[in-house]
Amino acid sequence: MEVGMGVLVWLLIPLVAAIGGGLWGSWANRTRKARSDGPELDGYARFREAMEKSHSGAPGA
Repeated sequence: MEVGMGVLVWLLIPLVAAIGGGLWGSWANRTRKARSDGPELDGYARFREAMEKSHSGAPGA
């Protein structure tokens, strides 16, 4: 009977980890929706503009 309990414990470990990961993922996604991505997207747009300016002024491009 001890072998059966050991197997059960080893099967429960990934199950508990999967449930915990799912709960954490749903919590992390909930807090992400509460934040706005505006500042990150604005920074990316400025980065792209700067890269386009540097490439358009390069000789031979």
